[in-house]
Amino acid sequence: MMIWRISWNFIPSFCNLKIKRVVVNTQCPRCDCEEENSYHIFQQCPTVIEVWSKLNMSWVLNQSNKNIWSWLTGIFGQGNDEQLRIFCCGLWFIWFNRNQLVYEKKKVSGTEIARKVRRYILELEATKEDKLTLHSSDKCHQVFKRGRATVHFDAAFDLHHSNIEDPFTAEAYAGLQAVKLGISLGINILEVMGDSKTVIKKCQSSSIDRSVIGAIIRDIQSKKRRYQKVEFSFIPKVNNIYAHTIATEALKSGESFYLERGIPELVQNALERRNLGEERLWQRPPD
Repeated sequence: MMIWRISWNFIPSFCNLKIKRVVVNTQCPRCDCEEENSYHIFQQCPTVIEVWSKLNMSWVLNQSNKNIWSWLTGIFGQGNDEQLRIFCCGLWFIWFNRNQLVYEKKKVSGTEIARKVRRYILELEATKEDKLTLHSSDKCHQVFKRGRATVHFDAAFDLHHSNIEDPFTAEAYAGLQAVKLGISLGINILEVMGDSKTVIKKCQSSSIDRSVIGAIIRDIQSKKRRYQKVEFSFIPKVNNIYAHTIATEALKSGESFYLERGIPELVQNALERRNLGEERLWQRPPD
C-alpha cells in the first residue's frame, strides 16, 4: 500500500498539501533547502541520500527521475529480491521518520534510519523462522496468542504551549499513541476507544484520508497489520473520564503516563476533587 501511494503521488507531501490549501510553506522539514515533493523526499534530500548510501543502495539514485512512477518501475526492473526488499523497507522508514519529524519533532539521521531498516528486516526473518519452528512441532496454534486488550485515549490541548496545531490533531495523535502502546505491550487483538467521533470514524474507514490529519490517520492504518484484529469504537466523554483526567493532568504536570491495572495517585486526587466539586454544585441552593 505504501509503494502504491508513492507511485501515484498520493502521499501528503507539503507540495501536495499546498495544492489542497492545507499548508503554505512547502520547504523540506529535514533540510529546509528545497520544496518537499515525492522526488525530493525519496531521492534528493541529503538525509535520504545518506540512507541509500548506508544501505549500499546508492544505485537507486542513478535512476534519478522526477517522474516517480518511472523511477520505481526502473528500480523494480533492475533489482534482485533482496535489494527490492531493502528498497521497499527503506521507502517506508524514510516516510515514517519524516512524519516523526513533522508531528513529533524527532529528527533522525540517515545512518540511524538505515540501521532501523536493517534491524526490521532481521526481525522479519526471525519471525519467519519462529513460525516454521512452531509449525514443525505441531504448535502452530500458539502463534499470535499474546492476548487482547482495550485502550482508551483522549487528548488535552494547550493553545499557547503546544507543538500541535489544534485539538482535532491532538485527538488523532492520541489515537496513534494508543495503537503504538498496544504494539509495545505485545497485544494481538486490540480495541481502541475514544470520545472523538470524527477521529474514530476516520480510523474505521479504509479509504484514503485527505484531511489535515490524513498523515496521522495513515500512520494508524499502517500499524493495523501488526495485530490480528483491531477495532476502533466511539465512547461518550462521560464514560471516558479516566482517559480524559489522565490527559488533563499530564498536560498540567508535563509528564507522560498511562493507566494499567491501577489508578495513579495524581489521577485519583484529580477525580476526587472533581467529584467533590460536583457534589458542592448539586448541594448549592437555587438562586
